[in-house]
Amino acid sequence: MVQSLQYLKETASQTAGPFVHIGLAPGDAGFDIYRAELGRDITGPQAQGTPITVRGVVTDGTGAPVKDVLIEIWQANAAGIYPGACQVQDGFRGWGRVIPDFDTGEWSFETVKPGPVIGRDGRMMTPHINFWLVARGINTGLNTRLYFDDEPAANASDPVLNLIEQPHRRQTLIATKDAAGYRLDICLQGENETVFLGV
Repeated sequence: MVQSLQYLKETASQTAGPFVHIGLAPGDAGFDIYRAELGRDITGPQAQGTPITVRGVVTDGTGAPVKDVLIEIWQANAAGIYPGACQVQDGFRGWGRVIPDFDTGEWSFETVKPGPVIGRDGRMMTPHINFWLVARGINTGLNTRLYFDDEPAANASDPVLNLIEQPHRRQTLIATKDAAGYRLDICLQGENETVFLGV
């Protein structure tokens, strides 16, 4: 006889654990177990477009760097095309995986600046990079985006940015350009908490 569902208890939730970086980015943790580290090459050698460096720090509610976070990156190529939608340049994956430096807490990656993308509803979305974060203490991965501060007109009409009612909250998704590339610091909670998206 099958036990009634009303007697079954919910399974306890669990976070990613303290060693998420070892399992998902072992080379960065000092473990040489793969021929090639998964997620290091986002664009491939044939990628067209403007090469850029993106960097930042993930902080907790007290402002301390979170050094065991894993950040996955998804992006379109310079023509605004995601891999899988159609053929893109040889080697362009549009996906990557990074963790912070264990000493400084800063993460970074090399890529090309993505182009505008046509959204599901046919509206144009400004150039952006999608992030997914997981770390100890996070029960469900967090989704957010990086937009570029040198695209003010496009950002002003972006359908996702315009869902955020408070202009100061939109700024938590805008990377600033400097001599080294683009910087976006991500705050997990507190007064300057980054906007996270329900995907």
